[in-house]
Amino acid sequence: MSKNWRPATKLVHGGTLRSQYGETSEAIFLTQGFVYENSAAAEARFKGETDGFIYARYGSPTNDMFEKRMCLLENAEDARATASGMAAVTAAILCQLKAGDHIVAARALFGSCRWVVETLAPKYGIECTLIDGKDLANWEKAIRPTTKVFFLESPTNPTLEVVDLEGVAKLANQVGAKVVVDNVFATPLFQKPLELGAHIVVYSATKHIDGQGRCLGGVVLSDKEWIDANLHDYFRHSGPAMSPFNAWVLLKGLETMALRVKQQTENATKVADFLAGHSAVAKVIYPGRKDHPQADIIARQMTGGSTLVAFELKGGKNAAFSVQDGLDVVMISNNLGDAKSLITHPATTTHKNLTEDARVELGISPGLLRLSAGIEDADDLIEDFDRALSKIGK
Repeated sequence: MSKNWRPATKLVHGGTLRSQYGETSEAIFLTQGFVYENSAAAEARFKGETDGFIYARYGSPTNDMFEKRMCLLENAEDARATASGMAAVTAAILCQLKAGDHIVAARALFGSCRWVVETLAPKYGIECTLIDGKDLANWEKAIRPTTKVFFLESPTNPTLEVVDLEGVAKLANQVGAKVVVDNVFATPLFQKPLELGAHIVVYSATKHIDGQGRCLGGVVLSDKEWIDANLHDYFRHSGPAMSPFNAWVLLKGLETMALRVKQQTENATKVADFLAGHSAVAKVIYPGRKDHPQADIIARQMTGGSTLVAFELKGGKNAAFSVQDGLDVVMISNNLGDAKSLITHPATTTHKNLTEDARVELGISPGLLRLSAGIEDADDLIEDFDRALSKIGK
């Protein structure tokens, strides 16, 4: 298997394992368990003396293909496919920590991610410090002798802040901490956290990897040594395994991801530019625009913008609801990365459980909307927003 293939080729052919029938499309091995030729073979398999599968909770041929394809795309040594993106986040963080350890996390996180580090981890004696991740000095100030993990999203959900991954990784290496990056908004096509020094990268495969609203999934990628020492046993015994059927769906999604993300990004760029020039819009945040607050970092660590656009309306919540309700092509949904354009109001959906002070701190105002651009014609999307914006207050 060539590792010199370009991303689009890896997405189509990477990790393919064909059965004796030589099928074109990857086979679904929809089985819970596996049969051994004899007792000695079973013993050897459980001892790890021979290669092969034992139980679907540990892995299956279909899941293995998905993991290998993701490794080729991410330039990672090993991976584990999980039942959801949050299963991936939770496993990546908790598998390497114990009571008394300390997490430093950027405060700009998806609501469930923030709950894991701010609420769940402390229940097990793991402390957490939330910081403004845009400033490297804040990461350095938050370090304690017990700091073991740095956790962040970049770009962030929903305000599309960008964190200096290389700078954070250098700080972590100085104290022996591991950097876990949620790379969903950038996609593995536009940003390679492991190449920038991060140690672990996680994805919600539910988003761009599936990209067509069909199933849940997640994946954790790192070097083999870290996975063997930390994630391997946690994964086997706590059971966040992905269904082989979902792994097959995600393999199909990967085949077209490069095409979808390219079109979605072009659409996001055009819509962002349109919104930036509209009188009802207070501000637009998009990683592909020169006016993004961290444009210099984006130029260093990303090769493309994003499929997501955040924009704030001058009329607050009433204006935001009016625009959402006035859209015909773009649909209201809290999902993202889909072939269909989706929009959500973070203050009342994905980040509703945060305190008002926390939302203000993150820039999640009542007028903020998050658009996930789909693959429709960009002109139809712009006309859709033009109509909806014209109805504000009517």
